Amino acid sequence: MYSKSAKSIDHVAIAVHSIEDSASEFEKLSGHTCSSVETVESQGVRVAFLGSIELIEPLSPDSAVGRFLERKGQSLHHIAYRTDDICFELSKLASEGIELIDHEPRTGANGHLVAFIHPRSTGGILTELVQHSE
Repeated sequence: MYSKSAKSIDHVAIAVHSIEDSASEFEKLSGHTCSSVETVESQGVRVAFLGSIELIEPLSPDSAVGRFLERKGQSLHHIAYRTDDICFELSKLASEGIELIDHEPRTGANGHLVAFIHPRSTGGILTELVQHSE
């Protein structure tokens, strides 16, 4: 049975040094063609999608993703869950004691609304909620 809070995985994000240098590997692995690259200035990244894989490249080494790459190298950055009502989800999670990074959604890639949940509340995994703009 589906409930309002049931969510499916929207995408898995991989932090990379260069989308152009990494895309062909992920095309071979996923069988998907890399989308065009989009710059999301507000998050300090360039992004591209291969099906449900998002490649994220920092715009500068001192950005959050740039610092992540410095510490961990190219690797899993976050898991994103799709929701139909991101404001409801944020309110519900906050009331349940989940630590939010974003208390209000912001605009992410493809014009979708996004919000991040702190890794301290998710076993060390950065988690994103995504509400598609369609």
